Amino acid sequence: MGKNWYNLSWEKVVKILKTDSKKGLSEKEARMRQEKFGKNKLPEEKPLSKLRVFLEQFKSPLIYILIIASIICLFFKEFTDAIVILGVVFLNVIVGFLQENKASNILRELKKVLKTQAIVVREGRERKIFQEDLVPGDIFILKPGDKVPTDGRLIESFSLEINEAPLTGEWIAAAKTSDILPKKTSLADRDNMVYMGTVVEAGSGKAIATETALKTEIGKVAKIVRELKEEKTPYQKKLANFSKIVGIILVFICLGIFIEGMIVGREFQEMFIVAIAVAVAAIPEGLPVAMTVILALGMQRILRKKGLVRRLASVETLGSTSIIATDKTLTLTEGKMEISKTVTFSKGIEAENKKQWSEVFREKGDKDQILAMEIAVLANEAFIENPRRIWSLWKIQGRATDTALVKEGAKIGLEKPKLEEKYKKLAEIPFNPINKFIATLWEINQEKILYVSGAPEKILALSSQVQIKGEGKILDEKIREQFSEKLEDLTKKGLRVIATAYKKIRNPGKFKLNSQMVRDLTFVGFIGLKDPLRKEAKEAISLCKKAGMKPIIVTGDHLLTAKAVARELGFKVENENIILGQDLDELSDKEFEKRLENLTVYARVEPKHKLRIIKAWQKRGEVVAMTGDGINDAPALKRADVGVALGSGTEVAKEASDLILLTDNFSTIVKAVREGRVILDNIRKVITYLISDSFTEVILVGVSIIAGVPLPVTALQILWVNLIEDGLPDIALSFEPEEKGIMKRKPEPHDVPLLTREMKALILIVGFFDDLILLALFFWLLRAGHDISFIRTMIFANLSIDTFYVAFSCKSLRKNIWEINLFSNKFLVIATLLGILMLISAIYFPPLQVLLETVPLGTYDWSIVLLLGLIDLGLIEVTKWYFIVKKEV
Repeated sequence: MGKNWYNLSWEKVVKILKTDSKKGLSEKEARMRQEKFGKNKLPEEKPLSKLRVFLEQFKSPLIYILIIASIICLFFKEFTDAIVILGVVFLNVIVGFLQENKASNILRELKKVLKTQAIVVREGRERKIFQEDLVPGDIFILKPGDKVPTDGRLIESFSLEINEAPLTGEWIAAAKTSDILPKKTSLADRDNMVYMGTVVEAGSGKAIATETALKTEIGKVAKIVRELKEEKTPYQKKLANFSKIVGIILVFICLGIFIEGMIVGREFQEMFIVAIAVAVAAIPEGLPVAMTVILALGMQRILRKKGLVRRLASVETLGSTSIIATDKTLTLTEGKMEISKTVTFSKGIEAENKKQWSEVFREKGDKDQILAMEIAVLANEAFIENPRRIWSLWKIQGRATDTALVKEGAKIGLEKPKLEEKYKKLAEIPFNPINKFIATLWEINQEKILYVSGAPEKILALSSQVQIKGEGKILDEKIREQFSEKLEDLTKKGLRVIATAYKKIRNPGKFKLNSQMVRDLTFVGFIGLKDPLRKEAKEAISLCKKAGMKPIIVTGDHLLTAKAVARELGFKVENENIILGQDLDELSDKEFEKRLENLTVYARVEPKHKLRIIKAWQKRGEVVAMTGDGINDAPALKRADVGVALGSGTEVAKEASDLILLTDNFSTIVKAVREGRVILDNIRKVITYLISDSFTEVILVGVSIIAGVPLPVTALQILWVNLIEDGLPDIALSFEPEEKGIMKRKPEPHDVPLLTREMKALILIVGFFDDLILLALFFWLLRAGHDISFIRTMIFANLSIDTFYVAFSCKSLRKNIWEINLFSNKFLVIATLLGILMLISAIYFPPLQVLLETVPLGTYDWSIVLLLGLIDLGLIEVTKWYFIVKKEV
């Protein structure tokens, strides 16, 4: 229907929807409308089956290359090679499947499926129906605790307050009215509307259903989420590009060797088999497994830090994050009210340094301050379910402000149950949006005293006196102005302010409490409350900035609240740094692009604004992480490079996310980014290690073919080196601990490939030196007339020993081997020892000698192997220093 229902009177809405505000629809009409409009429910996506999760693991270019290689091996009846390569493929797939399936199971446990019911008026009678059976034009009733079943225009509101955080991000309940609102009213301020999925906190109301299913505000969000394409993560793009390069080089080398062989007169089949041998040498068979293990270990470490990563490929992307767009409530703040400051005429008490307000109050509180708090506790609609327990274990029900005041009062000795036993309650005027106060009449020490708390402007206007040091004085214009200035100061700090006042009843016999009697009050003071920052938030934001990331606040909260939190966290909060959602609508893309760099706080934003912010930063090549908990956040979470949902958030947000913060804490994001950087480091170490070895083997085989001499190593020996000798250390490098200063580096630009220029240089030069040494040894032994089995065993041993040296060299690509702790990774030490044991077995164990065509080596032979390995290591470290370490310094 798409009308601005909030801009129409409820009577006109009733007329348009052809219903009756008192009797509702008839059952027949309701059935007809359901046939026309369908069920009032959102379409649900089926979760991925275990089979689908398993098959998804094959979607990797590196896996494709290995599968093609195994098929070619099978074609030429090289069954051993084929089995080994396929074994690597399935090991990789199983590791990835187990990790992602575990994340899916944890998420499934977090879900709670509830079928919501609604109270509707049909044919003049109230009845309960399932939410999905509501139709446009239905009249429905709202009571405390109800989940709003669909979007509606309010007909009646009796102190109705609804928490709209899942939709707008505003965590403080909105006071509802049935009045007409202007056309330009933003979604978060449409107080005459109720929205599907939000929750009634207090009061009651009656509304007419205006939209259902996908046409509701939440439905529109769900539609956006469904239409958004799943973007590849930066890691997936880098991996695809890297695999493409490997594939092209592989084809080029194999084709070149095949053509070269044909030119020099070798047989077709022989050269084809040799080309396959080179392909086996070139393919780093252990790389997919190692990369999957690195990502899986990262997922486990992040889970221990209370972050659940839903997709394996998202883990590395965290390390590349350059922009963190975070909501305020729960992520940066605790999502609960606390007193920050109390102000009376003579004194102001506020939380200072690391002390809470209650601690400072106990030291500095005077009679006026105590009276202000006593009024706030007793002129209060919150109730305690278990008043006999100690106050720290109380279960308090009511509005966020009321429950906070009761709890804060208890901290300073003003426990509501004890006060209610001490004094006698005579009457009460409940809070409502028109009066904007609550008044309670008490008998205290044989006097009747009216306690009043509420909106500060209202209470101040109703007061004629002011409490000064225990006595009531005339509230003149000068004092009134002073209080007005103090109020402005408190609101500028983003505090939610209530005022307290009292009135002694002079003639109690004739007094009957009503709202007209609440006047000529004695004003006591203001109480400022706020949602406190999480203890770790400021430090986490500071660490983000040091790590070169840019945190920005994107919230549905009011501007002053967002501004106050930003200031407390150390953000710049000048006018150029802040923008409202409605002002963002007025900016063209070019104007927004110009302001983007300076904007750090976005307030009163809607889903469309969040998407626009993310797209603008992504257009600049930034990697964006976006936090959210509401249904309104889902499109932005899906669009972001890393969508971060709160564990306490909606299921829709969790489903759209890549990372779930199980404790809702911003610091978990920073910890996850740290792990992401460790992961990226370790992936690069493993790539450098394995590709340098593969490059060495390719050149070794290629040169021997061109020279027309026997192959220096057999295909099975190459596989043994790649899977056994390389395989153990490359998995061990996955456990490499983080390097110092990892969070002092700037995030990598979006377009930096997995295989950096420095890595390419290192791989080429390592391969060159390796091949220079191995080919010199090969031709020397060949000319000396040694048996080919002995020569191949020597080359095989050299290749294996070199892998151990290179593995320790790859522990850091930023420092030389003498600058690092060689034994910091116990897994690498164990892997090296096992690798040496496997090498000895390959050379001296008879069954393996037959399989690998090796012969025993003597002490002199081993001394040559070890010496050449040390020379090679020295050359590698000089290369590393020249191309990488020198630049880092």
